[in-house]
Amino acid sequence: MDSLLYTAPLAGIIGLVFAGYLVLYILKLDAGTDRMKEIASAIQEGAMAYLNRQYTTIAIIALILAVLIAYGIGLYTAIGFVLGAIMSAAAGYLGMNISVRSNVRCANAAREGLQKALTVAFKGGAVTGISVASLALLGVSGLYIAFGGDINAVDKVIGFGFGASLISLFARIGGGIYTKAADVGTDLVGKVEAGIPEDDPRNPGVIADNVGDNVGDCAGMAADLFETYAVTALGAMLIGVTVINTYPNAISYPLVLGAAAIFASIIGTFFVKLGKSGDIMGAMYKGAIVAGGISIILFYIITQQMMNGSTGLFISALVGLGVTAAMIIITEYYTATSHSPVKDIANASVTGPGTNIITGLAVGLQSTALPALVICAGIFISYFVNGGGTMGLYGIAIAAAAMLSVTGIIISIDSYGPITDNAGGIAEMAELSKEVRDITDPLDAVGNTTKAVTKGYAIGSAALGALALYAAYSSEVDKLLAQQMRPPMALELSNPLVLIGLLIGGMIPFLFASFLMKAVGRAASTIVTEIRRQFREIAGIMDGKAKPDYGRCVDIVTIAAQKEMVIPGLLAVLSPLLVGFILGPEALGGLLIGVIASGLMLALMMTTGGAAWDNAKKYIESGNLGGKKLPDGSKNPTHAAAVVGDTVGDPTKDTAGPAINPLIKVMNIVAILVAGLILKYSILG
Repeated sequence: MDSLLYTAPLAGIIGLVFAGYLVLYILKLDAGTDRMKEIASAIQEGAMAYLNRQYTTIAIIALILAVLIAYGIGLYTAIGFVLGAIMSAAAGYLGMNISVRSNVRCANAAREGLQKALTVAFKGGAVTGISVASLALLGVSGLYIAFGGDINAVDKVIGFGFGASLISLFARIGGGIYTKAADVGTDLVGKVEAGIPEDDPRNPGVIADNVGDNVGDCAGMAADLFETYAVTALGAMLIGVTVINTYPNAISYPLVLGAAAIFASIIGTFFVKLGKSGDIMGAMYKGAIVAGGISIILFYIITQQMMNGSTGLFISALVGLGVTAAMIIITEYYTATSHSPVKDIANASVTGPGTNIITGLAVGLQSTALPALVICAGIFISYFVNGGGTMGLYGIAIAAAAMLSVTGIIISIDSYGPITDNAGGIAEMAELSKEVRDITDPLDAVGNTTKAVTKGYAIGSAALGALALYAAYSSEVDKLLAQQMRPPMALELSNPLVLIGLLIGGMIPFLFASFLMKAVGRAASTIVTEIRRQFREIAGIMDGKAKPDYGRCVDIVTIAAQKEMVIPGLLAVLSPLLVGFILGPEALGGLLIGVIASGLMLALMMTTGGAAWDNAKKYIESGNLGGKKLPDGSKNPTHAAAVVGDTVGDPTKDTAGPAINPLIKVMNIVAILVAGLILKYSILG
């Protein structure tokens, strides 16, 4: 066992200590007026109540699966599964707990200026970012070392990835349904029907809406990238087993890269400061650039020490960081208010919601092209600079691992978003001065872009990570076939079982997304009905003389989210089992390829297009194309059209699109886990 391997759990521990330091910094800050504290407390209570109920539901499913895994696969795998689920849940819980405490402090800091508010929001987000990367690396490396730290230990750690994937899947589904049902329902009645501002305290759904920002974009994203980090590292380790004769440290190499990037991410957080231009996005990019630069230097040193100075593997690591940078640039282009795609959607709103939606769909569809080409280029370079074959696949896995290694700084940028969104809501509800909103509003607008950028990063990394997982599945099947003196698996389109699997895999992301979109629609309808009822039956709400029943809306959307998340979750777990056990390993291989290809495109289209719709609305709200209201005080129809487009885009960018990431990885990790059982018991295979 290479001694550098121990830097991985050490980095995880140091990262958690640093996150603890940030927590203490945040909690020492002034939370503002009594009214601000009251609003923040309501958001905290709603968020934690939702998360507790969600984890209770998931725990029941996880317990059943743990027993089945222990019986069907092995005790060590079951232990890894339980630990993966617990640590993934802990990452989301910790991140959201601090997010709902940073929001009010960010709002209060905005009274002192933009730099202060940015610092609070980013450091609050960094708690989530550094914690996620640290817990994931600590879990994978610690379990690998505990199980022996050798070639036989890798298979035992796979369960950890499945546990993380399961939590991620349900967190993304449930959190996404919650946040967008609350958001859509609140906006439709408040902004469109009643004509009151966003985050107006007279709206009964406003607390549920602010809670949703945290359970979806903070806890959901944390769980998503926790499992992406974990399963990508596992994929690289599994493929590393196949090249261990050439590179004895191939299994531990991706873990040490992750350790280096955690140190780099911690350093990067200290460089997030506004320059003279006051560019908020640029301030956060400084931190990411510093983290990336330090990572490159450390990756070179590590490659020299562990991998005999392999030029190909170092290039693969650079490719991973390059893909990250490219995904950030492309996503910002399609979602920032300063670029033409968002302006095109806003201009289309002048002629009504129909043209807004048509243009938004076109932007979303177009936004798949450049990311797909970037990912293809990354795969091509990583494969061929390492000589192709098994080493080429390992090179792709290293690119994916390097891409995920900077998760800490990337999630820090993402988790800033829900904090600033909530800060603006608290400022509105607490009736703070216009000067405060003039600071929180641009922070929030940038937050929409940072959330979109991180989703693009997550999708891109999922594609590379899933390819590594697929290669691991193929390698596992071939290894088992060799033990049975059978030829290796051949995925040929002339084989009807492979084609059937490919088509089913291509279909599943669309079916999965439809379940989630309909779930948001149903849940939003219940919120619309409830808000209308309160406006109708509680006298004095619109005059500000009566307090709405915020808790009722929180309860309604919480129950709806828990109910609606089960069927899509089961689809992800059961589809590879059914295809594998009925049609055999070749059909299952086709299924995995299909879900990776179609899932990547659909996720990109939905997340980027939805974010562009959202920022087109904010572009108009900032005073362009007439703003919210016309000079005579009447509603601006251009803004109303943009609100409709944003409503359509909400469940695509925050529910269905992001949830496709864990869908892809759950299906791949399930396939790896049951490969041996499928070879033994499949009906047609």
